[in-house]
Amino acid sequence: MAIGLLAGGSRQAGMRHQPAWLLGLVLLVATAIGGRLAWLQLVHGQENREMADQNRIRLLPRHPMRGRLLDRNGEVLATNLLSYNLYLLPRVVTEERWLSLRDRLAAVLDVSVGELEQKRRNAGSGDGYRIPLAGPLSSVQVLRFKEQGTAFDGINIDVDYLRSYPNGTLASHLLGYTSSINEEEYGRLAREGYRVQDRIGRSGLERVFESHLRGEWGGQQLEVNAAGEVQRVLGDKQARSGKDLNLTLDLELQRAAEKALDGVKKGAIVAMDPQTGAILAMASRPNFDPNMFSKGPTTAEWNELNRPEAPMLNRVLRAFPPASTFKVITALAALESGRFHPDSKILTSKSFCFDGQCYADHGSYGSIGFAFAMAVSSNSFFYRLSLQLGAEDLFKAARRLGFGSPTGIELDEEESAGLLGDPAWKLETLKERWTSVDTITSSIGQGAVSVTPLQMARLYAAIANGGWLVTPHLVEGPSSRENLGLKPSTLKVLRQSLRQVVTSGTATLLNIPGLPPVAGKTGTAEDPPRQDHSWFGGYAPADKPELVIIAFGENSGGYGGTVAAPMVKALMTTWFKSTPPSNEIRPLTPASN
Repeated sequence: MAIGLLAGGSRQAGMRHQPAWLLGLVLLVATAIGGRLAWLQLVHGQENREMADQNRIRLLPRHPMRGRLLDRNGEVLATNLLSYNLYLLPRVVTEERWLSLRDRLAAVLDVSVGELEQKRRNAGSGDGYRIPLAGPLSSVQVLRFKEQGTAFDGINIDVDYLRSYPNGTLASHLLGYTSSINEEEYGRLAREGYRVQDRIGRSGLERVFESHLRGEWGGQQLEVNAAGEVQRVLGDKQARSGKDLNLTLDLELQRAAEKALDGVKKGAIVAMDPQTGAILAMASRPNFDPNMFSKGPTTAEWNELNRPEAPMLNRVLRAFPPASTFKVITALAALESGRFHPDSKILTSKSFCFDGQCYADHGSYGSIGFAFAMAVSSNSFFYRLSLQLGAEDLFKAARRLGFGSPTGIELDEEESAGLLGDPAWKLETLKERWTSVDTITSSIGQGAVSVTPLQMARLYAAIANGGWLVTPHLVEGPSSRENLGLKPSTLKVLRQSLRQVVTSGTATLLNIPGLPPVAGKTGTAEDPPRQDHSWFGGYAPADKPELVIIAFGENSGGYGGTVAAPMVKALMTTWFKSTPPSNEIRPLTPASN
């Protein structure tokens, strides 16, 4: 009995302690829950509220319309076309259902099953609500899908924008092109509002003015439940279109430039307002159609773009030996040095020998002045002139006129600074000292001298506008130019000389009725073992210039007067349609270049 009483006492004692244990357990659980709630609501409350909203609200994106590129008269150079794209809604279409839809969808759209599967897999999770499957779709594909749309619940067609260049290859190098954003770019640009479906400017003005043109995404805001099912539409944010960009380009003159280049396999033309630096035409050959990048180039198109002739290279911004067009610099340097005056005369001869080297010339005219020497492009005149002048003054004048430096045009990443291989450059690069041969060859634009057609346009613009070095530009806006401080007598001699080239020298092709008085200089640059380059740089009207044109044929063969000058004639004929005819003057016996 005693044992029974003891056992009963133990049970009673356990019963008395049980509420204490339960209370402790409850307090422990309550403390843990309270701590967790404090952690979630007080420490990370704002962060969790944002995450909850992100899980509750979804945005179905809507493409922004990219800004247009317009010429100086409002003509459209780049715009947007509506395109239809096919999307999969992954929260509606399960993996099992996708397998049953995939084959039928491929048959309706006439695309491969593999292509659809690859697009689906490549999209990853996307935004969780829409995966692009195909596009842009043709009208036939859209109609066939619509006819059977009820059989494809969870797959729909939406409207997007496709970048379009209505003139095809015209001005392709300066306009540029767009293509899809890649993974590395998305990781870097997502914070700026870019999406995985975005397209980005890759070259030309499309690249430089990306932020101006691109616009801002919009879309529908949807409220969803925990299962991802749409409950209601919370709002509709309209996409903000990008801004249009007004260019200085003249579409009609650009067409004339493109057509003028049909005569050469490789070459470039640039036309510019000499007073402001506004680019009126810029063409390079070979060219490409930027529309192919809107849909994505095929293998054949990609191979065509990468052929040795480099269709995507803007030759207006690449440097080449300038040949006799550079003689303007040599003459300018001599006149500015003070050691020569407007009436100075120098002996010419068919053969010129110096320091054991002999150099041929195409004519012997006795002692002649600057204007005659420029008109007949006498090499021996400039050989002797440069030796008396010296390399230092020659290259000083070249740099003064902008050679060896970028021009400041908007396409800065694509522009070459060219090369002025002066004595310091030769010693540093080739570890050789300067010789008379270097001075002689540099004076006529050969040797280690290369300039871009755009740099050449600045030179001839400076002569035309009275000594101002302009900054070339493609977009309408304030212009910039610098006064070079050239002597009035220097400018007078150069303008008379360039005019005589056309009236009685190597470019009489441009001295015709229907054109105003033209001034300029031809050039033929050697590029062994390949064919020669051909150049012409000039402006019109000679007495009141309003247009500068540089034409260049890369390894075109022929001479500046027979290859490049006709290109300039075509552009000037287009520009000066109503200009009274000029008076013709009987030509001299000129050099061939």
